This record gives sequence, structure tokens and C-alpha cells, in this order.
Amino acid sequence: MARPRMFDEERALDAAMRTFWEKGYEATSTQDLCEATGLGRSSIYNTFKSKRDLFERALAYYIDTMTTAQLAVLEDSRHSAADRIRALLVMVVDGETENRVGGRSLGCLTVNTTVELAARDSRAAGILERDTARRLTALRAVIEEGRRDGSITSPRDAHALARFINAAIGGMRVSSQGGADRTTLESIAEVTLDALIC
Repeated sequence: MARPRMFDEERALDAAMRTFWEKGYEATSTQDLCEATGLGRSSIYNTFKSKRDLFERALAYYIDTMTTAQLAVLEDSRHSAADRIRALLVMVVDGETENRVGGRSLGCLTVNTTVELAARDSRAAGILERDTARRLTALRAVIEEGRRDGSITSPRDAHALARFINAAIGGMRVSSQGGADRTTLESIAEVTLDALIC
């Protein structure tokens, strides 16, 4: 009879996710993961198979948590499309300015992973590409809805605008890691919103 697991797997996954988020994949050691999760090496490897498997599951967990929350904002039909995009940008600014260490944020695990791994790791790149496609689909849909409700008046292609907003959010996250303060991030968000009504 197999012995039951004596720990909360989701809590361990969350702790591992936060460690990878802070340190990056390559700089995170197995010992770091043991300390973060409170698990021994054998428990980590019996449950998650490898550091690589644990990272991919942690990245998927992060994406599911963050993307689901952001898409909920974009899909909130009580507000105009432009107001939903504004709310998304406020969410990003708030997230980047709430938890800072030494004046810098941790950024976004997906952005960090894109920079660290996407060019040389096809599995990580695939996870990130699927998330980007999901985000772009949601942004494009809300932009098209904004054209119908009159809150978005830019004549630019909806897909191009969706990519621009996505890139602006990534840029805000990197800027925050570099030390950009709340005022700077809010300024970037305002310029992004201006692009929707020009």
C-alpha cells in the first residue's frame, strides 16, 4: 500500500513558484526549493520528478492564477471596454508597486521566463506562447467590443493594438524591476490608454 503524502502539494507548488519567480529557473537550487517548500529532496523528486518538472508546473500554476484574474477584469461587461483595459493596467501597476525589495519589483514570472529561457527552451517557450495567445485573444475581443461601445476609437487593427497593450504591460513589468516608481508606471499606462482613442 502506498504511503499517503503528508503535505499540501498546492502549497508546495506555490512556494516553489515564488522561489522561481524571485530567483529565476537557473539560479534556483534544489536546496532553495527544499527550504521554500519545507520538503526534503526525496519528497520533491517523488512528487515532481525533477526541478524541470516542478518549474513547468509552477509556471503553469502562476499563469493560471494571474491570467485568470486578468481575464476576469477584461470580461467584466459591467464596464466599457476602455474602462476594463484601464482596470487591467491599474492591476498591473498595483501589483508591481505593492511588493518591492530594495525599490524593485519581482516583475512577472512569465516575462522573466521569456527573457531567461524562451529563446533556448522549446518547452518553456510553448507554455509562454499559449499564454500569450490567450491574452491576445482576450485583449482583441475587448478592443473590438470597445469599437462597438464607442470607448475605443483608434483606427488601428485590433490585433495590433492587443499586441501593443501586451508589450506595454511587459515593459511596465521590466521597468518596475529596474526601479521605476508608481508615477512612472502610471504614466506608461496613460500613454497606453491614449493609443486606444487617438
